Amino acid sequence: MYGPALEAGFRKAGNGKGFHNFDVASSCTIIVHDDVKAALQMVKPHLALYIGGMGARGKNFYNDLACRYGFEAEAKKIQDLYLDGKKDEAAAAVPDALADEVSLAGPKERIRDRLQRWKASPVTTMICAATRPDALRTIAEIGM
Repeated sequence: MYGPALEAGFRKAGNGKGFHNFDVASSCTIIVHDDVKAALQMVKPHLALYIGGMGARGKNFYNDLACRYGFEAEAKKIQDLYLDGKKDEAAAAVPDALADEVSLAGPKERIRDRLQRWKASPVTTMICAATRPDALRTIAEIGM
């Protein structure tokens, strides 16, 4: 998402700056659960808060980001519901595809497989958002 802007900044800065000496940190919610759908449901309230409630209409970085990810209509709906006080409905409006894109959710094997996409990306520091010890244990076992 930010690759072109970062590369332009590296060129402008000069002095050998690039991804090789730049830390890209990204947060990722980790939910270990045998049922992928149930795991994604656990991710959605947090996304609804950020997409819907972190800022005013037209001034919400996370809403804008969801739009850049291709979820424009959904982001608007989430924000409308959230700002109207309908937080549960806002969470329900978060698409599974969006929740899945920004998290590692499901059984350990699925998390291991999906982690490969993160490893292949420019992300160098993964901020693991986990509320249960089993999620951190899983990441430790499968290796970052």
